[in-house]
Amino acid sequence: MPRKETIRRARRAAREGKAPSTQAGEFVREEIERIRRGEHGARSAKQAIAIGLSKARRAGVKLPPPRKGRVTERTRKSAEYAYEAGQGKRRPRRQPRVKRAVSRVLKREPKDTVSPSALSRQARGAARRRSAASRSAAARKAAQTKGRAGRVAAARKAARTRARRSG
Repeated sequence: MPRKETIRRARRAAREGKAPSTQAGEFVREEIERIRRGEHGARSAKQAIAIGLSKARRAGVKLPPPRKGRVTERTRKSAEYAYEAGQGKRRPRRQPRVKRAVSRVLKREPKDTVSPSALSRQARGAARRRSAASRSAAARKAAQTKGRAGRVAAARKAARTRARRSG
């Protein structure tokens, strides 16, 4: 259950017209604090973020579930359920046994997965994936707009650059 303070901050962000991901950030921050305090652990920084996002969806933040193909079907379904519960479209069935089981498992997980260095690794990886995707898109576009001679010239230039940088 998120703290009242977290919900209050998220609502304020919503009133100020900030993006749903910004509102959800409050819940992620709270989850990271909980792990650092030792209330429970997480297998990875990604899992800690996922738990925070799920709590945000359940609390009513309008953060839609990821599109098909972005994550596993199981993760997407889980996000969908959380979103619907938060939007009042679904009555969450309380299952104390499941909650106890999840809590027990999380308590055994490591606590150092949300250290500042671990979180920065997580963020760096995401940024690298984004930039790599845009770079390859730019390369495809460049290849389409050049003629054969242009592609050959670009390849020669790239080879020269690689040679200069490597030695």
